[in-house]
Order: sequence, then structure tokens, then C-alpha cells
Amino acid sequence: MFTGCGTALVTPFRKDQSLDEDVLRRLVRRQIEAGIDFLVPCGTTGESPTLTRAEHLRVIEITLEEAKGEARVLGGAGGYNTAEVIELARELEHLGVDGILSVTPYYNKPTQEGLYQHYKAIAAAIPLPIVVYSVQGRTGVNVEPATLKRLAEIDNIVGVKEASGNISQMAAVVHHVPERFAVLSGDDAITLPLIALGGRGIVSVVSNEIPAEMTRLTHLAMAGDFAGARAVQRGWLPLMEVNFVESNPIPVKAAMALMGLIEPVWRLPMTPPSPQNQAKIEAVLKSLGLLAGARGTHAD
Repeated sequence: MFTGCGTALVTPFRKDQSLDEDVLRRLVRRQIEAGIDFLVPCGTTGESPTLTRAEHLRVIEITLEEAKGEARVLGGAGGYNTAEVIELARELEHLGVDGILSVTPYYNKPTQEGLYQHYKAIAAAIPLPIVVYSVQGRTGVNVEPATLKRLAEIDNIVGVKEASGNISQMAAVVHHVPERFAVLSGDDAITLPLIALGGRGIVSVVSNEIPAEMTRLTHLAMAGDFAGARAVQRGWLPLMEVNFVESNPIPVKAAMALMGLIEPVWRLPMTPPSPQNQAKIEAVLKSLGLLAGARGTHAD
């Protein structure tokens, strides 16, 4: 269900820090028109920790309204309190999402058994497909391949967003889980090697900026055209890299503002990029013909 290229959507804010619903609708339509496979609102890239519950639900609702069934919606519902995650997941189910992406509990650092029981409890509470989100660099806890193997035995736990950055671990995960279980990259730059290992796609940051191009890269790799996928990757790697010159989503929102897509607004504790990194972001966009008003397009 969740394979190919999915966009971890940014959440656009107005200058007064309020949710910009009109811009969000435009961003979702832009994604659909570019042929994206699925959308992931209210994840890390969407600054979900700073959204109120009402805002979180509203972002999901708008995404569903604009997607209109043309792309599946994998709503963010994760956290360190299992009971609260279940409550939120049930609300997203009521809204009509196709599944949930659930980041591992952070700060309280559960054991592998704790992780298993956490996801098992969520899966028992809702019928929706669940994609586990493993990102040790942000949460302090890693979902080990053996734990994912156990979780994959639960019918409605259908995949993992693997953002460890550890290719060896990704290979082990693909080896241990059944064919039906989707292993998705959590890092744009290693989408291609993960697919080569048997992965099924990407939950992407860079597709906020270049949805059609990142979808093309993913589809080429999934079709076995690795030469074609490498050509696309070479062209857009500078953008993938500059998106992480500071903590995500600081650079991607700065870039999208320079592209004329959103206002350059973050919620604390996220702040604008440093002047040096802002210059780096602008230089990459200029080299790729992505600045607002730029003539021509970047050639793959």
C-alpha cells in the first residue's frame, strides 16, 4: 500500500505563526499533480511536536480533502505515551487516513521488548495499516531487525521507515521481514541503494521541493533501471545534501521559501538557518534553476 515515493510534508505557517491552510492546500495539489505515490503529513518534517491537537487533525483533514483519493495519506501518529498515541491514531482513523506512520517513543528510551509491546498495543487498538518509524538519531532508540521481524508478524504492521542511515542494518531488515512488509528509506540520498537491497521506496524530504523528480528516481530504481536512477540522483544530490545542512525541516522550509512556495516561518525551537547556511541553500537552488522566477529547469 505504501510503496514508491511519499512526501513527508512540511507544515506551512503564516508570519503570525498560525497554520496557513490555503498554502497547505496548494502544496498538496502540487504533490498530486507531480504524481506522488503517497503523502505523509504531521511527521518530523511537518513540525508535529509544535502542532496543537486541533492543528494536527486539521492538517490531516486538509491533506485528505485535497488528495481526493489520488494519493494515499499516511498520517503521523507517534510519541512516547502509548495511550496518547492510540487516542490520536483513533482520531486519524475517524478522519479517513489510509494508515499511520508512528515514530518510536523518544526520550523514555524503551527496550526492544518495550518497543514491541508499544506497537503491538497500537495495532490491537486500530485496524489501520501501521508503518513503524525508526530514527535513532532523533529518538535515542533503534528498532533492531529482530524486533521488526516480530512486528512484521502482526497483520496490520505493514512496513518501516528506516532512517538509521546504516546500510548493513537495512540489509538485515530486508532479509528478516516477509515480502509483504515494506522497507522504506528515511534518507533521500540512500533511496537507490535501499531499493537495490529489496526496499520498496522512500518517505522523502526533497520531494517537498522536487516531487516529480524524486518520484521518477524512485520508480526507475523500483523498475530495475539503476543507471537511469543514478543519473537522476547525480543531478539532485546537492539538494538532498543541503536539506540536512541543519536540522530538518529548517533547510527544506528555507528552500521552499526561496522557491516562492511558502513563507519562511518555523515554530520554536526550530529557527531560521544561519546566514552561512542560508547562502549555501540559495546557491544550490540557483545552480539547479529552482529559485523563484528562475528561467528554465534543471536537466537530469
